[in-house]
Amino acid sequence: MTTAARTPAPARVAVRRGRGARRRERTAWLFLTPSLLTIAVFMLWPMVQSAYLSFMDYNRIQPAQWVGLANYRELLTDPAVGNALRNTLVYAVVVTPVTVGLALALALLLNRAIFARGLVRTAVFLPFIVSLAIVAIAWAFLLDPNIGLLSHWLDGLGIVSTQGWLSDPQLAMPAVMVVGIWKTVGFYMVMYLAGLQSIPTELYEAASLDGAGPWTRFRNVTWPLLSNQTMLISIMAAIATLQAFDQIYVMTHGGPYFRTETLVMLVYRVGFEDLRLGYGSAISWVLLLGVFVLSMLQWGYFRKRAVTY
Repeated sequence: MTTAARTPAPARVAVRRGRGARRRERTAWLFLTPSLLTIAVFMLWPMVQSAYLSFMDYNRIQPAQWVGLANYRELLTDPAVGNALRNTLVYAVVVTPVTVGLALALALLLNRAIFARGLVRTAVFLPFIVSLAIVAIAWAFLLDPNIGLLSHWLDGLGIVSTQGWLSDPQLAMPAVMVVGIWKTVGFYMVMYLAGLQSIPTELYEAASLDGAGPWTRFRNVTWPLLSNQTMLISIMAAIATLQAFDQIYVMTHGGPYFRTETLVMLVYRVGFEDLRLGYGSAISWVLLLGVFVLSMLQWGYFRKRAVTY
């Protein structure tokens, strides 16, 4: 009797679990629907429209005309695109590794028991939550050659710029790079801190028992186990630098002499100031494809080097 009573139980449990799983799936889709609709309306549909516009000649005044690949052929020979691409790559190549390396160094330092650790962590992270426009305006005042406090200190150290840091063609790009690094390094530092605190202390203790020094423990324990954080941070930092716009726009408007004009700023100037929406869309799609390819290369590079214990 006991065997006969227990036999149909797995089937009933399976049916009950199946219905429960389907109910949970429907509930999940119900909660996801608003977000999916928002993404579809405000992201996917504008992207489809932008892709269509990239094959058109449209200025919001005259009717759009189909021009095929003319916009893409034009950007291949446009010197403004070449200049913006060069500025974007210089900004990304310098800012991305410096930001990631500095964030890792700060995380390693502030993961130790040092004096006023909480206060220093807050001070490093604070610029990230401040409005980028306010940060850019504040730094523009600090670097002003007449009233800027930082400019006065640099003059005292012999680093003199009579035109002002943001008006000097040789110094404007380094100035916006420094502000970009200072603004975002705190956010990436917090991500590294989370990764450091998830590493089991037993691994460090075992390495110490084997006679490993600080550098050996970092190379064989810390760095491999931070590979996932490094991959994510590197991809996020690279995408952010390739899309640099608001900070540089507020500080320099792309000047002097277009020395700090990035691709996103060129898209804005061409599309919304010159009203060449089709040409601006073509540039933005080339930038999107470049960011996608770079992200895939970074993901493939770091994925092969991920280590788990």
